[in-house]
Amino acid sequence: MDIAVEHLNWSPGTERHEASNPDRLSRAPPLKFEENDENPHVSHGGPHLRAKVLPPELKRLQDSLQQSGMNVNQSVVQLTFAAYRVPGDVSSRIVGIASGQFPVQQFVENFKKHHIKGTAVRNEMIYPMGNTGLSVVFLDQTTMVFGSLEAIKDSLEARDGIKPSFLTNTAMQNLMPPLQDEAVWSILDQKGTQEMMKSVLGQAAQVADYSTVKNSLVGSRYTMDFNQGVKFSLDVVTPDTVTAATMSSLMGAAALMEKMNATPTEKQAIASTNITSSGNVLQVRFSTSDDQFASLLNSQLFQSVIH
Repeated sequence: MDIAVEHLNWSPGTERHEASNPDRLSRAPPLKFEENDENPHVSHGGPHLRAKVLPPELKRLQDSLQQSGMNVNQSVVQLTFAAYRVPGDVSSRIVGIASGQFPVQQFVENFKKHHIKGTAVRNEMIYPMGNTGLSVVFLDQTTMVFGSLEAIKDSLEARDGIKPSFLTNTAMQNLMPPLQDEAVWSILDQKGTQEMMKSVLGQAAQVADYSTVKNSLVGSRYTMDFNQGVKFSLDVVTPDTVTAATMSSLMGAAALMEKMNATPTEKQAIASTNITSSGNVLQVRFSTSDDQFASLLNSQLFQSVIH
């Protein structure tokens, strides 16, 4: 099963949530932002840039939450998204988990008032989420799960131990400790990491070295910091120092190949990227200004990493 998770934080602090065993798990600030004129270290371009780094499918899920008419903007403190695949399905299923303080009884009474019928799944009731085509279930006063009906059912089965959950995925759990204090982060499982690296490496992925090491990649994580410009950090975890060093060499070769046909802005970005390895981890670090980063949002290299 491919796994991905995306996290969006509306206020400081992080929290883990169970979802049906995902191939990508991520967190990032939602699209509701407050500018801070009192803190000169907070980039005012950050909110707009953060809104653009969400993969399209996660952006749609978040937009649906805001357009649902449920008025949860003031209640949501944190959002976490999990993307996963099930056998036989071509596309991923995505589920969102919102944390905060929700007037659950008020929502339920409103559903009943408008004769909105829910779908019962064991002890939970799943309701349609406005006209968005998505559904929502309140697990308690502080947690709501939203997404397609199938994705919500999968999540409930994971919570109830009927299906494997993210908490049983040791490899992805091990990727998370360095991310606990980060507002924007994402982790990918082995298959997701292989696909991401193949896209990032471009032609360099065709060389024999990558074919040799790709199946041994363990997983990956990235973080983004929007204070004082934009800082991007990518870690790819491998089984040993030799593999990490090989991946570092491949990334360096890919950067040189990309630079040959790059625009001036892209060349500057490549020059600002530090590629190295530390122990069994390939490390990619990049830092730039808001304006420069905005011009890179549609570049193939950046899109291949965040999508």
